[in-house]
Amino acid sequence: MIGYLTLGTNDLARAAAFYDALLAEIGGKRWMETERSIAWSAAPGTPGLSICKPFNGEAATAGNGTMIALAAGSQEKVDALHRKALSLGATDEGAPGLRGPTYYGAYWRDLDGNKLCAFHVG
Repeated sequence: MIGYLTLGTNDLARAAAFYDALLAEIGGKRWMETERSIAWSAAPGTPGLSICKPFNGEAATAGNGTMIALAAGSQEKVDALHRKALSLGATDEGAPGLRGPTYYGAYWRDLDGNKLCAFHVG
């Protein structure tokens, strides 16, 4: 059902470098790019993540209560994504760990303040 999700940025080049390095950890590669936006996906036809400068020209802001969750595939990948995000300048919003009997997740905010999560169920 979801084709792609978009996060706003105020610095496209900085955000692109962050997401190039972060999403490479789970096989993400750029699949579309314009002067205002960049999108990544792990494979053709699978959901993607994009960043863009807001169309209205106003500053991008992080949505209160908005979060993007990245399916990591394993607890080890959750750990790796969280570690990578923090090494790239993200801020910690919750260290990797169990959040229920089978849900393992980690949380951070990107360089523009957008909240993301890496998770694995099982």
